[in-house]
Amino acid sequence: MSDLRITEAFLYMDYLCFRALCCKGPPPARPEYDLVCIGLTGSGKTSLLSKLCSESPENVVSTTGFSIKAVPFQNAILNVKELGGADNIRKYWSRYYQGSQGVIFVLDSASSEDDLEAARNELHSALQHPQLCTLPFLILANHQDKPAARSVQEDIFSPLLQKIACFLK
Repeated sequence: MSDLRITEAFLYMDYLCFRALCCKGPPPARPEYDLVCIGLTGSGKTSLLSKLCSESPENVVSTTGFSIKAVPFQNAILNVKELGGADNIRKYWSRYYQGSQGVIFVLDSASSEDDLEAARNELHSALQHPQLCTLPFLILANHQDKPAARSVQEDIFSPLLQKIACFLK
């Protein structure tokens, strides 16, 4: 084989390698899902989303109003609207429900009985809301690492599950 033919063969192989590595085009689009994340102030919504986005959990400040985070996974992207949990903000939650395809309800399992009752009532309201009642719900009992955290075996979930069961009947 002549030197010219060898050079042409190498150039062609370089071209094929370049095409294989660089010219595949954009990766296929991942499906996107819109979720709403709700819960009382201090339940851990912002920390949860920061962790899922591989952000530093330090300097996390409670959300005033709302924030939106895109949480990337290998096969999908979750666009999560996190809604602040303060008393004066909760009354506006329903304005952000439209278009949601799922709900994350974050519950502070180490909270006081009064806060736990308020969380139960908010969850019950969300379960009954026309824009959410047919959607999948994830109820996350956060702060399990705290000494005052209630476990699944404790009565924290009995009244909550009773309300859900009554709603589903």
